[in-house]
Amino acid sequence: MLKFICLGSGSSGNSYVLSAEDTTIMIDAGIGIRLLKRHLQSFGIQPQALSAIFVTHDHADHIKSVGKLAAEYSLPIYATEMVHTGIARNYCVSPRLADSAKRFIEKDVPIDLGPFHITPFDVPHDSNDCVGYRIEAGGVCFTLITDIGHVTERVKEEVSKANYLVLESNHDVEMLMAGSYPAHLKGRISGPTGHLSNTDAAQLLANSSSPGLKHVWLCHLSEENNHPELARKTVDAVLRSYGIVPGVDFDVEVLRRIVPSEVYELD
Repeated sequence: MLKFICLGSGSSGNSYVLSAEDTTIMIDAGIGIRLLKRHLQSFGIQPQALSAIFVTHDHADHIKSVGKLAAEYSLPIYATEMVHTGIARNYCVSPRLADSAKRFIEKDVPIDLGPFHITPFDVPHDSNDCVGYRIEAGGVCFTLITDIGHVTERVKEEVSKANYLVLESNHDVEMLMAGSYPAHLKGRISGPTGHLSNTDAAQLLANSSSPGLKHVWLCHLSEENNHPELARKTVDAVLRSYGIVPGVDFDVEVLRRIVPSEVYELD
């Protein structure tokens, strides 16, 4: 049985946990260390029980606690060479990662860790580098794609393979453009290496999801430029316009920014 937990999803910090058999991995550790430990312990997970941490990219809200976790619990940190370079330069990571903690991954080169078969793939974002992860275990395909500047053919392909999908739905375009952000930040967020809007996420699901898709979690919602109910309603409306009924064809759920999810059992 594959189990999934979201510890937090948004600009305040992102972290996800997957477990199967006797292996537990974390994807991103962007939550402050004290809160991250508290969240883990609320699920009966000791940090030292983690097998590894996989990093999507080197922005602070995804890597804040990797240095402390690696140093305190001797955890290996898996990331591309460019992401590791970004982690080494990021002011928020303290202590710096020791060379012994670094594990280098390459896009499209799968690795096996316990029951997990993990494939990193390219995602366009304005970090040093950025990957999504397709994680297969026990006949289940779980895919996480966040911080997506625009939808590429590879992103479409990965969505089409997923049984369970964590997908960015960062902002509502009208809220973003009418909001208080300066023009350059609005341009960055809505640009080709920024973040995916609610409508773009919905169109991606409508055009690329397969009959094997069972559950979608919308992630990385902006606090200023989105709202959970707005994201859900936007995605619902677009999917229905394509004849796809959320809750019937597949479930759609919004992950909360600072409150952990329940434990999801994926089969």
